[in-house]
Formats: sequence, structure tokens, C-alpha cells
Amino acid sequence: MKFWTIPTIMTWTRIIAIPLIVGVFYLDIPEEKRNIIAAAMFMVFAATDWLDGYLARKLNQTSSFGAFLDPVADKFLVCAALLILVHLQRTDVFVALIIIGREIAISALREWMAMIGATKSVAVHMLGKLKTAVQMTAIPFLLYDGVLVGIVDTHVWGTWLIWISAVLTVWSMVYYLQKAIPEIRKRTK
Repeated sequence: MKFWTIPTIMTWTRIIAIPLIVGVFYLDIPEEKRNIIAAAMFMVFAATDWLDGYLARKLNQTSSFGAFLDPVADKFLVCAALLILVHLQRTDVFVALIIIGREIAISALREWMAMIGATKSVAVHMLGKLKTAVQMTAIPFLLYDGVLVGIVDTHVWGTWLIWISAVLTVWSMVYYLQKAIPEIRKRTK
């Protein structure tokens, strides 16, 4: 088993990043600096999602463990960031519940579909990728919570984007459920 490959280590960094990002908000430094550090850390660690997949393919270091750990690390990082944002009152708890609830539901659905041999019906779709891209833009905007380059109010943009992400989250969940229902009906008769 390819447990300690470069891509897998990069995936682990997203999990390790969680207490580091949370810890930033307990530093005895000005809030503006905490926001900048947390937003930068989130962006760096989120970028490892793309990079670890690229390296796994490029270095021929793909593994079933890496395929399992990658989405888990993503979900942990996003859920932790959402909880931080709710705690800081920068996003609505309803948004966090929608996004976290969907992640749990779709993960459970994918696990069950794997058990019945129907994983292709819930394979990652472009809608899910779009949802992730919008989320990964909204979260650092909300962590930054300031004016970027003198004109972009990241709180306003982040708020709009996180709500768009919530809508895409529900839409993608409905899409995956619609794809899964025929397989579920076929396999549970």
C-alpha cells in the first residue's frame, strides 16, 4: 500500500492545517493580521487538493488510500473553516448546516453505493466541482474579511459566494440523489 507518498503527505497537510488555522485566531496580534494569515493558510492548504492529485498521476503514486483520504481531508478543511466563520459571525449557521449536512449525506450515499457496486452512478460531476470552486473562493474571502486591493470588499463578495455555494450544494445533492435512486431501487427489490 502506498501510504507515505508525496501526494498522500500533501493530503495529510490539509488535516493538519485545521488546528493551525483555528490557532491563528487565538494569537495575540491585531485582527487584521490574523485574518490575512488564516486566509493565506487556507488558500495554500486548499491548493494542495489540486496539487496532490496532479502529483499522484504524474508520479504514478495513486492509491486506494489516497483516493479515500483526499475527499475526507477536503471535507474536514471546509467544515472546520465554516465552523470558524460561524463562530466569528462572518457567515450564517444555516449556510454551514446546508454545506456540512450535504457533505455527510453524499459521503454516506457514496459509501452505500460502493457497497452495492454502483459507484459510477454517484461519480464526481461538474456541478460538484463548481460547488467546490465557489466554496474555496468564498471561504478565504470571509476569513480575510476586509477590503482587498482597495476595492474588493471580501466580506460582501464572500457572503454572496457562500450563499451561491449553498445553492449549488443543494443542487448537486439533488443531482447525485437522482442518479442514485434508480440504482437503489434496482438493488433493493
